[in-house]
Amino acid sequence: MDNTLFVGGIVPMTTVDYPDHISAVIFLQGCPWRCVYCHNPHLQSILPTESLPWEDILELLKERICFIEAVVLSGGEPLAQNALPMAIADLKRMGYLIGLHTAGSVPSMLARVIPLVNWIGFDVKHLFSEYHLITGVKNSGEIARKSLEMVISSNVDFEVRITLHSSLETPLLMDLFRELADMGVKIIALQKCRDKNEFAVEHPIFSDRLVLEDVSKYFDNFYIR
Repeated sequence: MDNTLFVGGIVPMTTVDYPDHISAVIFLQGCPWRCVYCHNPHLQSILPTESLPWEDILELLKERICFIEAVVLSGGEPLAQNALPMAIADLKRMGYLIGLHTAGSVPSMLARVIPLVNWIGFDVKHLFSEYHLITGVKNSGEIARKSLEMVISSNVDFEVRITLHSSLETPLLMDLFRELADMGVKIIALQKCRDKNEFAVEHPIFSDRLVLEDVSKYFDNFYIR
């Protein structure tokens, strides 16, 4: 089972999942957390009978070498799979840049793959002291902080992404921005949360120009998606 990669799906081409590069995104099954706004709840469990064969994924990506530059491993939570380093090695042999979307929920696996990837999109859920309100898992904030500190201290390019769930009120967000800036985060992206019908939910911060200007002072680059 350690050598089996459980794949939930693939997007063959995208321009938004790896900054400045055309990429494919592979969605891996499995996640130890149960975030209240999870966009991919069908990927939370590992279901071998619903997994796409890794060999088929590799064949598809071989055909796209002339069209895309990078492959992003997303989820679910990619760090939950023991075969992740093997998968990264397979993709690197094809010459692809490797991106990783993660919330850092498995620090031991993150430590193994940081030297193998080129870029990380790190999802921050809440103030680290209040993480359990989003993930439903005790001590998840401590785990996430440890993983983010690991990423910050590495030489890998990364950005922090925050999905603006309704529970993240603007004063709390300002505290979170200051906390992240104090840790050394330089690039941050704010993402719109989506409801059960996949419609974007507008957070008040998106229409507050003064607050957004204040936020931009904390970071070298600040995006809204």
